[in-house]
Amino acid sequence: MNQAQPITLERTTPLRSSTGERIGAAILALACLFVLSTAAFLTPDPQGHATHTQLGMPACSWVMMFEKPCPTCGMTTSFSHAGEAQWASAILTQPMGALLALLTAMIFCAATHQAVTASRIGSVAQTLIKPKIIILFFLLVMGAWIYKIITWS
Repeated sequence: MNQAQPITLERTTPLRSSTGERIGAAILALACLFVLSTAAFLTPDPQGHATHTQLGMPACSWVMMFEKPCPTCGMTTSFSHAGEAQWASAILTQPMGALLALLTAMIFCAATHQAVTASRIGSVAQTLIKPKIIILFFLLVMGAWIYKIITWS
């Protein structure tokens, strides 16, 4: 009579993050926290753009040259609204900025979780980055820019 052989599975990826991955996740979490904290301390400009000048940056040369918004126009203002939990204002100011603020907060949470618990959440999230997602991201940026042009005053 043949005895059944035990089944062994080879694991191709470790169950836990390496020390280097955890350090990388911690650095990413700190970078996200810095961006979100900075945005929360800024006062959203009522024009819907130019909040970045509170950081000592110059006025947007695109706006000065073309009298139209640049593709990232209103992002800092949108992040600032999001930092104050004014989500409707964040979306109305710059829809892509509001989405990026939300994604930054999500990345902060996931990276913190990976850094603290050694989970593999960062590896799982990286599998989501595919050409279709990059194209969708680009189309969303273009759509938000068109929205900003239409609503420009």
